[in-house]
Amino acid sequence: MDFAIYAPGERRVKILDSTLREGEQTPGVVFSEEWRVRIAKALSDIGVGMIEVGDPNVAPDIKSAIKRIVQLKKEGVIQSEIVVHSRAVKQDLETAASLEPDRVAVFYGVSDIHLKYKHRKTREEALSIIADMVSLVKAHGVSVRFTAEDASRADLDYLIQVVKIARDAGADRVSIADTVGVFTPERAREYFSKVKAAVPDVGLDIHAHNDFGMAVANSLAAVEGGADVVHTTVNGLGERAGITPLQVFAAAYYYHKGVKLVKLEKLPEITAMVEAATGITLMPTFPVSGENAFTHKAGVHQAGVLSNPETYEPIPPEVVGRARDFSLDKYSGRKAVQHRLERLGISVPPDVVDKVVEEVKRSNVPRLRDEDLLEILERVTNMKFKAIVNRHIEAFVWLKVANNVYTTSVARRVAALKNVVSVSEITGDYDVVVKVVAENAEELNRVIENIREIKGVAATLTSLVLKELPVNSHTI
Repeated sequence: MDFAIYAPGERRVKILDSTLREGEQTPGVVFSEEWRVRIAKALSDIGVGMIEVGDPNVAPDIKSAIKRIVQLKKEGVIQSEIVVHSRAVKQDLETAASLEPDRVAVFYGVSDIHLKYKHRKTREEALSIIADMVSLVKAHGVSVRFTAEDASRADLDYLIQVVKIARDAGADRVSIADTVGVFTPERAREYFSKVKAAVPDVGLDIHAHNDFGMAVANSLAAVEGGADVVHTTVNGLGERAGITPLQVFAAAYYYHKGVKLVKLEKLPEITAMVEAATGITLMPTFPVSGENAFTHKAGVHQAGVLSNPETYEPIPPEVVGRARDFSLDKYSGRKAVQHRLERLGISVPPDVVDKVVEEVKRSNVPRLRDEDLLEILERVTNMKFKAIVNRHIEAFVWLKVANNVYTTSVARRVAALKNVVSVSEITGDYDVVVKVVAENAEELNRVIENIREIKGVAATLTSLVLKELPVNSHTI
């Protein structure tokens, strides 16, 4: 699915997302069958061209989930091409092909180190095995991709032989895998250019690991060299340091090529979904999706962005479903402080802003909250912007819903409880947020216990409301 107009003859690039296969190889990550189906549907919804759904020979639940995903593809619920992964072993490949995916991906190590220490085969023996296994899958009437594992450490001339053998046996695609992340952009471009020139009638994938932090750069370089499919995982999951992150590559490709490979504005949704499914949250500095990716701290940066966002932002945050923010602390300048006050509905004279900035500079806290800024404003103006402290108890209760239970059914049961004033289904680590108003702590505890007793509530987190800030505008 393309979201831009290509020039005649221009190569169309697609994303293959391997969150459900490579992503589950992240230490500590195990997807339930329900999560696998939800993630597959979400990947299709954002326009991912191919979804690698796993190896059915690994475990029964993976095989069961693959069957459900293939059925959803047949029903038209999922639009992406469904790819099943398998070792170059006859029984494994027959199992994979029997599930009727769109494509089976056969992998085999092709570097001398893999041939010697893992397969214990000569180069010639490996070529024969590759030809036999690709032919076997092709005979089942399924499209075949051959994955040349550890191709980045293979002899280039031998790699070209491998690609030709796989093509002749029936593979219309070959994945050149940088299995331990040792490509540089220059070398990736060279390998793909030479393979493409030698075997122009085969589609080429790049599977780039991120061991040295170059997966995105190497993927971009591989595309320049001739690759037309890029392997990714949501949030960069995968073995060791993971592989090319979907959201980072998609945003970078849009910046450099002007092409939206997926619905970029939906990236935060799938990022949050995979965070919830894995329990692994992104670092604040993670590109595109991290909390700080569009947050500006230094006064020079803040002033520049307020004048023209392009000064310190490569793309508008709205393009990738994000919003711009400013961190207030001793590094902040006048423009950032004034902007934050105006956002709070407060207009003050320039001399008052200067006094507030002086107080902000004297502070040495990691980050000033809005209420902290208001307290500073109170001190320098002798006016009251005091927060309203509740006389009763208000709390937000965050709920995680069990994987096999419909979120809406839980939300409706919670909404029927006494003292519950609002219920919302949300994205992220939790599924439902509930606002509760109680007269005292005992009553609040009773409400929380009633919520926990509802079938399907897997976990809760309670946050007390300490004070509410006034929402009306102030002018001095």
